[in-house]
Amino acid sequence: MTADDLDRLDRERRDADSRYNAALTALDEAIVAAHHSPSPDAGQQARVATTLMVFLQQITAFVDTKDRALGAAAGARIDQVARDAEALGELRTHIGVLQRAVEMLKRQTGGQQSGVSNQQSAIRNPQFDDYKYVGFEDQFRGADAVIEERLQAYVPIFTGRSDVLDVGCGRGEFLSALQAAGIPARGVDANAEMAAIARQRGLDASHGDALAFIGALPDDSLGGLIAVQVVEHLDPAYLMRLLSVITAKLRQGAPVVIETINPACWLAFFSSYIRDFTHVRPVHPETLQYLLQASGFERVTLRYSAPVPDHMKMKTIDLPAGVLASTDPTASALAQVAHAVNANAVILNNLLFTHLDYAAIGYRS
Repeated sequence: MTADDLDRLDRERRDADSRYNAALTALDEAIVAAHHSPSPDAGQQARVATTLMVFLQQITAFVDTKDRALGAAAGARIDQVARDAEALGELRTHIGVLQRAVEMLKRQTGGQQSGVSNQQSAIRNPQFDDYKYVGFEDQFRGADAVIEERLQAYVPIFTGRSDVLDVGCGRGEFLSALQAAGIPARGVDANAEMAAIARQRGLDASHGDALAFIGALPDDSLGGLIAVQVVEHLDPAYLMRLLSVITAKLRQGAPVVIETINPACWLAFFSSYIRDFTHVRPVHPETLQYLLQASGFERVTLRYSAPVPDHMKMKTIDLPAGVLASTDPTASALAQVAHAVNANAVILNNLLFTHLDYAAIGYRS
């Protein structure tokens, strides 16, 4: 609401107050006059009735202007709260990015708070903006503790294994889960800041290109491999080469887990996938399953995770049993409409609102 609107409401309120007070005064005078008269005549009674009617009319206007004034004030406060909340969200983003930047600078400058030449050197480093993507992960994917809890579901697959490699290990969420389970593992990530954060947590993480890192390993040297939210960042040719190299480096029977966004769920595609500007191409579940099978893996299954909450899905219509059993033409027509709506809701839910993520899980043949 504009300042002019607020001024207009204030003028209307003051005018209504004045008319209300005048009507109240006139009513009071009429009642007093009638009260002091030994025998009020018809004229005095009519005056009391008239002034009472005018007073009641002014009460309506008086209350109406009060309501509008209060509503405007409340609306202004709500607008201010909304602006404050928006500013708070922006501030939270700025603080998160700055914290990651400070942490990176401390690592790259050896923890020195001074030394402009060292900081300028760090800024010229092409990897300097890596911290911004870490901040992006913090804000949109979630805190590392939250992700580690979610990835716990994959830990049993690697129980009893050794030499497990986490490709795209990020902040070390799954490495930490494996470490807690006593499973020897290391990771590699193309984001230097991600790898540095994982090492800071006491985890074995290297910065480098996944294909080059794995290609340098001896054949049959890995006891398992996982890549969480990685393949959507790769172009098809790179992904095909990577799967071939992984096959050569895994021991026979070793598990591979590749989790990615589920593009068959439209909500996941139009939110999680498109939101991340570093994504290259979505990978359909059946496509990834086929690629693993074609690359020498067996018992390849698909495991879906992160189901869309029910409150976000299309709702169906439950008609009373009496309506469904009725032979009345109107009830029959209503039942047909409800059936069509429910059938369409099921179709749309299966397209739009299934699972946000999935993993292809296989074993080296």
